[in-house]
This record gives sequence, structure tokens and C-alpha cells, in this order.
Amino acid sequence: MKSKKQEEENEDAELQEASSAMIRIFGTTLGGILLFAIEIVQIVVIAAAIIIPIRFFLVQPFYVRGASMEPSYYDREYLLIDEISYRFAEPHRGDVIVFRYPRDTSEFFIKRIVGLPGDTVDVKGGEVIVTNEENAAGVILEEEYTDHIVTTNDTHVKLNPDEYFLLGDNRSASLDSRSFGPVKKEYIVGKVWLRGLPVSEFSMFERPVYEEIYSEEIN
Repeated sequence: MKSKKQEEENEDAELQEASSAMIRIFGTTLGGILLFAIEIVQIVVIAAAIIIPIRFFLVQPFYVRGASMEPSYYDREYLLIDEISYRFAEPHRGDVIVFRYPRDTSEFFIKRIVGLPGDTVDVKGGEVIVTNEENAAGVILEEEYTDHIVTTNDTHVKLNPDEYFLLGDNRSASLDSRSFGPVKKEYIVGKVWLRGLPVSEFSMFERPVYEEIYSEEIN
């Protein structure tokens, strides 16, 4: 039985023999060019075998269009979207996600998850109120990422087990669940992982912690 070292030596010898044969057949110049071309093809094939699965199954690039997520994300910023996490875990409140627009699935939107399955979400008095089993009295979400923009368009919705209520951080310039309603999980592509461009704004996404959630009667 051959050792690993012997196998490597045999492979090197075979490569050298193939290279010598190429040079004998095509000459030193053309043979060298062909060998270089073959190496480039091998590198491209290996790179494609690594990059393509990552691109289509793990991480996807996304360009922000419009002002609906300001001041968190601005127009034409380049984001990387984590497509795999939601296959093993449920989305969290506060995640910024990319999803297919329910009224035209060829379009992709970016918004923040505000309401989770089973929640009742009310938009009234400029605030977002969430009611659920843990907070039967209602919870006013303190959302610093909105830069204190008032949330308009009074809304009341009870979310089904597979539905999420999504809002843009720039509440005055966002087409979101206040307009087109809750979004089913099947439309979610993934969550924002990091901002790649501009380089000066490179950063990883940090989900907000709603420490201010409390149980108090909402009038």
C-alpha cells in the first residue's frame, strides 16, 4: 500500500511528464502558454465550485434602493444577506430582512421585523404597540433606530403563525406592512449580515435589544 508521500510524488511526476509532453508537441513558447491557460481554467473551476454555492445558498449581495431604511441603511449601500440562518432558527424581532414583495415577487424589499407570529400589532398615536401571550397588556416599542420619526397610518393586525409585521426605519418614507399587510415567512430571503460598501461604513448588523419592553395597561 502506497503512503501519502509516495502518492504525492507520483502525482508530481505525472504532472511533470504531462508538461514535458505538452512542450515537446507544441514547442516551448506555445506549450508554456497552453500550460498557463490550463492552470487558469483549473483555478476558475475551483473558485466557481467554492463561490457559487456560497452565492446561491448561503450569502447574497443586495443593494439598498431608496430611503425607507434611513438612518440605518442608505440608498445604494451594498449589503450581504445571510440566507441560511432562518433554515435553522426563527426570525427575531428587530432583524432587518430582505424579502420578496408579496404583490410582485420579482421585487425585493428591505424592512425591519416589528411583529412576530401570534402578535397583535397596533400603530396608533405615533407609536407601535405589540400585544402577545407574554405581554397581554400591550408593549410600546421604543425604537431608537427610527431617529424618533413618528409612525403614522393607524393599523391593527393580528398575525397568523407564519406572518411577520415589517416596517421601514424611515417611517415617513416607507412602503411596508402598514400598506401591504403582514408578510409570510415563505417570502423572506434572509437577514442583513453586514454592510460592505461604502468601505467607510463597513459594519456587521446588530439586532436591537428591546430592554424597555414591559407590561403596562395601554390606553
